[in-house]
This record gives sequence, structure tokens and C-alpha cells, in this order.
Amino acid sequence: MVEVQVKKIIQTIHLDEATIREVVKAFRYALDIIDLIKKCSCEVDNLIKGTEGFFIEPGASGPLTRGKIEVLPTGRNFYLIDPRTLPTPAAWSIGKETAEKLIKYYLEKHGRYPESIGQVLWSIDAYKADGEQLAQILYLIGVEPVWDDTGAVKDVRVIPLEKLGRPRIDVVVRISSIVRDTLPNFIEIIDKAIAKVISLNEPLEMNYIKKHYIENVKKLVGIGIKPERAKKLARYRIFGAPPGAYGAGVNLAIEASAWRNNEDLAKVWIQWSGYAYGIDTYGEPAHESLMMSLEKVDIVNRNHVSDEHDILNCCCYFAYHGGFYNAVKALSKRNDVEVVTTDTRDISLTDIRSMDLEVERIVRAKLLNKLWIEEMKKHGYRGANEFQRKILHLYGWAATAKVVKDWIFNEIAKTYVLDEEMRKWFMDHNVWALEEITRRLIEAAVRGVWRTPKEILEELRRIYSEIEGALEDDITAPADIQGGSIDIVTPEQVSSWSRMLEKVDTLWNKITRCKK
Repeated sequence: MVEVQVKKIIQTIHLDEATIREVVKAFRYALDIIDLIKKCSCEVDNLIKGTEGFFIEPGASGPLTRGKIEVLPTGRNFYLIDPRTLPTPAAWSIGKETAEKLIKYYLEKHGRYPESIGQVLWSIDAYKADGEQLAQILYLIGVEPVWDDTGAVKDVRVIPLEKLGRPRIDVVVRISSIVRDTLPNFIEIIDKAIAKVISLNEPLEMNYIKKHYIENVKKLVGIGIKPERAKKLARYRIFGAPPGAYGAGVNLAIEASAWRNNEDLAKVWIQWSGYAYGIDTYGEPAHESLMMSLEKVDIVNRNHVSDEHDILNCCCYFAYHGGFYNAVKALSKRNDVEVVTTDTRDISLTDIRSMDLEVERIVRAKLLNKLWIEEMKKHGYRGANEFQRKILHLYGWAATAKVVKDWIFNEIAKTYVLDEEMRKWFMDHNVWALEEITRRLIEAAVRGVWRTPKEILEELRRIYSEIEGALEDDITAPADIQGGSIDIVTPEQVSSWSRMLEKVDTLWNKITRCKK
């Protein structure tokens, strides 16, 4: 019936039979989706059935916006994915495209290929993007997945240089602990790729992985590590927190004002991240290996697959990504290092965007968007907390990656603190959020990450005194609020912290002396 009706319409524009079949197929596909959407009315019924212990039909999960029609109808007992099938062929196509765009981004700015690309790899790549960033990493290295008849990735195959058409790019992958705990195949496939490429007999100027491996073996031996151990350490490319631990530590240092300079934050990131993972390695302390690899990183990337969550939503964004970039900059002392995001929200329009532009995009869309602000204000205390959290995370990006422009801080100050009506709203709903926002703005100015107009800083300090007075009058307020003086804590003042950083400090001095 559908075919007859569609043919009648199409015949009026004189299309050939093959085109008609394609159009009919598209119409059928659209009608199938409509039927599936109509069935999405069972969510509440199935929720009630589930709480009563009845069977709920299983179904796939994932973002419908990426064409995963199999998630419809909703309301089922959803399951995630089979990690063995990642990256999927579709994700592989996107990964190849974004890998080439990453290389082109750096090549056009600096006139040379990036020798190493830092990658912040989170589990969202598997659960929302079918392994697009994993595919990107593999294609940078110059290998491709080999799928078996079931769709599982059984191996990786080296892409010949003549087909690749460029050098093999090295990678340093900082995985999240959820990747470590739920996606061991991601670790295995990358580690297998690195091992295969190191063993190739290729010119070093076309195989940066092997080039860096050889260089690092020599440097590791040079700082007193035995040759066999040095060979093992030099091969590591996948790093994370130690088994059982989560996070990158930088957010904790920033939120506690417990840092003096970029080196402090870099050492915290390295201390938390310096545990190697691979096929036969699980959380081995390898800080020297990580630091050697960091020196060679030219660009630090994380894929952004959806605006359901943005870079100001959570402290982990600046801790992992900004912390990674800061560690590279602080250790290498280079000015040609880039920090970017690979935007795959629309897979037909993938893009590489510098983090200063990404920060500006999110700030304009939310923190400085009057409509968004008014919607948040409807939530009272919780809305004020959302303002505070995003501004704290904005400050985190400024502290780690220096990607927040002065005008952004100027407008944040004017919008959230200097505006009398907004200030009164905070005082009525959540004075604690106002205290945190004002203190962080003052701290940004004191630390020099915001070149503050004199009149704005003076007004912020005056207003902060008023906030302190209001908090002191509140009998429920704790007696040890930090106040606007910004108490900076150093490792020397905290013995446990000092002990944890002792190894990193020693290695830092050895490696930097070796470089000189």
C-alpha cells in the first residue's frame, strides 16, 4: 500500500525505478520509526511492573540522536553494549575522519605533524558513541580493527605506510577508572596496537611510536633504571589512577586552594595518573614512563559526543583534560602544545575545536544566557548551587589550561555578584553559593588567571565583606569559613600529601635535569 502511494507521487517527477525503490525504502524506514515511537507509552506501566517484580522485556540503550533506532521503544529493561564489538564499523569511519582532522588541525597551525597526541578516554565513548574515540586512537597509531563474523573485534591489523599516507602518530591515553573497570578490551586493543607498531621495521620519522620508544629506553637507562625494566616502561601508553581509586586529583587541589603554581597542579595530576595498564599490566606504578611520554605530547584531546553534559557540569572535565594539558606544559616548558575537543555531537559535521572556544561556547549558551539563568532561578537553592558549581569549574579551566578569557570573568562578575538584584536573590535563596562565587572570582584575580579591572576587584572585595558579615550573623554558619583572604596550602604543610608527591618530585628533578 505504501509502495503504491509513494510510486504515484514519485512518478509525477519522473524518477527511474532504482531511485523509486530507494525512496520507498526510506519511507518504510520512517514509518517503522513512527510505529516504534508510538509504542513509547509503556514507560510508567513497565516501571510499576518492575517494582512489583514482573518481567520487563529487555532492550538496547544508547543515544537516539546518533541513529540508534534499536533503543525504541523506550520503557524496556535496557542493557548497555557488548564491549567486544567496539569500535563498530560506523564508529571506525568517524574515528578515521576525526583522527585526520586532529592531525590537520596541528599541521596547519605549526607546519609539522604532531608526534604524540594525548587522549582523555572516558567510558562515555563506549556507552554513547560505540567507540569513536577508540577508533580515532587506533587510526592515529596506524592500525585497523579486524571484526569476526559475530561483529566482535578479534584483532588489530597494521595499515601499511603507503596506504596510511602519513607518519604513525604516538598516543598517551589517560583512561578513567570506569574504563579500567568495565572496558578492559579498550586497554587490550590499544596495548596490542602499540606492541605491533613498535616491532615494525620502518623509518623512525614515519613511526613516532617506535621513535619515542627508543628515545625513552635511553632516557630511562640514563636516570638509573635497568635496561630490561626500561624497555617495559618505555612501551606503556595507557595510564590511569591506581586500582580501586577514581579521579585525577587536580580538582581536589583547586577546590581546596592547595596549590601555588602550575608545577604543583602538574605533579598532582602525574601522581594520580602514573599507573600503567596493558594486556599483562594492571595498575603498575610507572610515573617515570608517564613523564617521559608527556614531554612529547603536542596536542591534548577529549571527544565530546553530546551536550547532555558539558565541560562545566563536572570537576572531572578540567581535572582530567585541563590537568593533562597543564602537566604537559609544565613538564615540557613548550609553547606549541594545543588543547582541543573533538566535537562529534553531529556525526555529519565533526569538528576539532580549541578549548578556549569550547569554553566560550558553553558560557554563552548557559552562564551568560539570560533565559537559562531565569530557568535556573526557578529552582531556588538548587539553582543557585548550579550557578556556583559551573563558575567553580570555569575557574578550574582557567587555573589548569588558561583558556578562560578576561571578558568572560568580567561578565560573570557583573552578572552574578555586582548586579544588585541577582545578589539579593542569592541572599534570599543560597548565600553560600554567592560566597563561593565571589571568593573564586577574587582568587582568580589574586592568582593572576584573570586580569581584573581595578574597579571590579575593589567592588568584589567590598561585597565579599558584606557576605562575610551576613554569614557571621548566621548562628548556623560554621566558624571556620575560609574568607576572602584565600589561604593557600602547600605540600610542605601536609605531611601525607608531601609523602605522596615525594616520588614525583624526585623523578621531576631527574627528568628535567636529564633534558638540560
